[in-house]
Amino acid sequence: MRFATLRTADGRTTAVIQTGERWSRLPAPDLSAYLQTFYGQPAQSLAGETVQGEIVLPLPSPSKVVCCGLNYADHITEMGRDLPQYPTLFAKHADTLTGPDSRITLPEGLHVDWEAELAVVVGQHLKGATRAEAADAVWGYTVANDVSVRDWQARTLQWFQGKAWDATTPIGPVVVTADELDPLDGVEVIARVDGTERQRGNTKTLVFDAADLLAYVSTFTRLRPGDLVLTGTPGGVGMGMVPPQYLDDGALLETEIPGIGTLRNRIDFPTSRS
Repeated sequence: MRFATLRTADGRTTAVIQTGERWSRLPAPDLSAYLQTFYGQPAQSLAGETVQGEIVLPLPSPSKVVCCGLNYADHITEMGRDLPQYPTLFAKHADTLTGPDSRITLPEGLHVDWEAELAVVVGQHLKGATRAEAADAVWGYTVANDVSVRDWQARTLQWFQGKAWDATTPIGPVVVTADELDPLDGVEVIARVDGTERQRGNTKTLVFDAADLLAYVSTFTRLRPGDLVLTGTPGGVGMGMVPPQYLDDGALLETEIPGIGTLRNRIDFPTSRS
């Protein structure tokens, strides 16, 4: 099944489920609210009238956004590190998230990098979960790009200040449920900048898969329906190039996972045009 959040002609948003070629309304303003209220109930039984609108940020208010860095073998190699024994984790606020077609606006002069990622959407409460329990708690998957401000990230050993700028992490466009997509089978994760492919990885090469990450995270903090866990980025980031390359004002960043969809986000440094 495919789920999304739409903005309708009256300016309101609604959670929806795809039925054929149409979207049917669910009784919540977005997928965050839907999962937090109705998780475990059959979505088809809650579906209402068909609606039309613009696809927007599907999960605007998760209680947690947990990210895994250095989780693809090729990306670990390009960053000059050894394969990790434990996941390298950091967190974002919900304010960091933005929509699948939104502009990413930042001050001029920053070293802004791309990081295409598969994101896991949690569908059950998890605390101290086994791997099997964590696997059962995966509700679905969506596309993300952990757009990173590298010069701020490098200021200290902690990454947070380079990873959590407001409205810089696009998510979407839809959530595909776990019964229709299995990263263990191999899912491609692709990034393009102005039409040039920069990243293409496969989830078969993840060091820690979705179940590993959810089980590990749930050991020290509770995960709730609608929470997001970003699984890391493959090789090909700008920071790893020689010399490093970063996003320019006006660049079009496309992030694609076949079977889910494509994010299309324009980079905007407004002070560069003042």
